[in-house]
Amino acid sequence: MIYPKIPLAQSIIEICDAKGVHDIVISPGSRNAPLTIGFANNPNFNCYSIADERCAAFFALGMAQQKKKPVAVVCTSGSAVLNYYPAFAEAFYSQIPLVVISADRPLEKIDIGDGQTIRQENVFLNHSLYNANLTEEASEENDVFINEAINVAIAHKGPVHINAPFEEPLYETVNKLTVDVNVTSLFKPHRTVRVEDIIAFSTLWNHSQKILILVGELAPNTIEQKWIDLLAELPSVVIMTETTSNLHHPTVINTIDTLITPFSAKEFTELQPRILVTFGGMIVSKRIKAFLRKYKPRHHWHIDELRAYDTFGMLTKHFHVTPNQFFSQFLPFVKTVESDYKRTFATLLRNRKDSHKKYMAQLSFCDLKAFEVILSDLPPNIQLQVSNSAAIRYTQLFDIDASIQVFCNRGTSGIDGSTSTAIGAAVANSRPTVLITGDVGFLYDSNALWNNYIPKNFKIILINNGGGGIFRILPGHQENETFHTYFETSHCLTAEHLAKMYRLEYVTAHDHETLAQSLKHFFTISDQPAILEVFTPTRENDLRLKEYFKALA
Repeated sequence: MIYPKIPLAQSIIEICDAKGVHDIVISPGSRNAPLTIGFANNPNFNCYSIADERCAAFFALGMAQQKKKPVAVVCTSGSAVLNYYPAFAEAFYSQIPLVVISADRPLEKIDIGDGQTIRQENVFLNHSLYNANLTEEASEENDVFINEAINVAIAHKGPVHINAPFEEPLYETVNKLTVDVNVTSLFKPHRTVRVEDIIAFSTLWNHSQKILILVGELAPNTIEQKWIDLLAELPSVVIMTETTSNLHHPTVINTIDTLITPFSAKEFTELQPRILVTFGGMIVSKRIKAFLRKYKPRHHWHIDELRAYDTFGMLTKHFHVTPNQFFSQFLPFVKTVESDYKRTFATLLRNRKDSHKKYMAQLSFCDLKAFEVILSDLPPNIQLQVSNSAAIRYTQLFDIDASIQVFCNRGTSGIDGSTSTAIGAAVANSRPTVLITGDVGFLYDSNALWNNYIPKNFKIILINNGGGGIFRILPGHQENETFHTYFETSHCLTAEHLAKMYRLEYVTAHDHETLAQSLKHFFTISDQPAILEVFTPTRENDLRLKEYFKALA
């Protein structure tokens, strides 16, 4: 076995090994050479080399998203670590355990004009759950900091930063460890809902005829199906889910915007819930947020063992437990309350689905039509990654097969790392993976393809509408040079040459017929990753979408 000679590097590597951090994404550099040597020469670690630090961090994020345990990302000193920040912030808001290990110059070399040197300590302060600013020599105190950083990432589901100063020489190795590290155990308290809270809040529930359950982003199989089945039987309860909730039931409303966009003020008032119960991560739908912020429920309870965001401006109770724990204690005290709340929503939803089918049947080719065709033709049992902006919003307008697992970086809702995240997730998940992305997000993150780890069963469906199409959907835009240049960022670029450079199969579609034909071929490609680029009319998409919502009423 080969070890770095520097004791501090040995300590970091040994503690990562002991605590199960075995997936290491390394960005090449010199200052981090002691860490690279140690990780790469230890068979207990799975190491990945990705040159672009921003892509590397999102790749690690995608792996951690799937594995639900910490993945480490390692870089050299200087500006390299700053490129981790977008993924670091996403990990913070999406509650994903990400461990950043940055090599640094010794403290006396900071701010004296030394090359590749910045102030790295606490650089992620606003979004880091723990900052381990290590000293140059291995010590018991450093071991405590390293242990605590990884423990926090695991227990609190988020990003942490370990900053490690190394002095030259950096590449020397030894055949035996020279440190004896101290590994501390992880303590996670078992939480339950207090009996007095169960009694008080079940009493409120049992006197309410209008209860709305809104489910945000969730990993697949997070909630035991029996709790959803029990809730779905209650006439006073309506369950709404986001596409990213990965939660399914025949009575659940999973196309929220399709349902509520045509509501009149009278309908909003009549359907205003008395109790709102939320669990899961971020909510995509702007319309449901606007509804609940204006027509506020009297009570809003959020169920999460770690955090509760006051998304609707009226959070009244945070239950610090998992949804499974909450429902196992709470539902035995729930009674059936006579109500037409569920029935009213079900009638409205049936009408909306009829209107949806009629409009889609006569719709010409555009973004909306492309998403209908794509989502209806997805193979079962795949992992679906969706980029931000228009792509995830279009996806939420359609039913998706329950066997498909859906993910999207909704923590910060940025376009900056969707492809990198999807590739990392594909590496960590044996399911075939499909990424649906827009052209701007794809081009922005095109360095995501610059690695040697893209699985053969990874596929990208690229919707190219010639720019930032979501800015046409948003209200208030005006057709002028400023809009085209600075908002829409109009372009005539395609993915053809990127596909050739990175050896991806490349397929195109320009209308309904060629899209349907291309999808059949696209999903049969098995010997290499592939891109299907779908070209849609730039000036039609926003008009057709606005017509769609009007036609639903």
